[in-house]
Amino acid sequence: MITLPCLSILQPWAWLITRPDLVEAEARAAALAAGQMKDIENRDWPTSFRGRILIHAGKRYSRRTHNAFTEDLAGDFGISLPAFEQMQLGGIVGSVTIADCVREHPSIWKMPDCWGFVLRDQRARPFIPYRGQLGIFNVPE
Repeated sequence: MITLPCLSILQPWAWLITRPDLVEAEARAAALAAGQMKDIENRDWPTSFRGRILIHAGKRYSRRTHNAFTEDLAGDFGISLPAFEQMQLGGIVGSVTIADCVREHPSIWKMPDCWGFVLRDQRARPFIPYRGQLGIFNVPE
């Protein structure tokens, strides 16, 4: 059986990595340059994995959390999140290439004292319901 590596990420971070609202390559490049797409995934553990990986949106996400992030992201970054009901939960939402794993990075998304998975070529995919797991896990192709 062929499997693909996958990483579960809570919303709205999975949305900010994949940005399914930005279809045109130019719009995605502009959003990335403006810091309106995540180019780093922060973790308390390092990875030696490099390459293409699926992005899984975790199931836990409350309306209260969404409202707080909506306000913060709009005020701090000019990012408009979709309505709570449109946030995809509990499934595969995209893919990305992990290019590196670093402790320091100039990205506005890099948190201190965390490992930063450097992300490239972020893409949204049609939603596929799937149960998430901790760490990097494999899903059937």
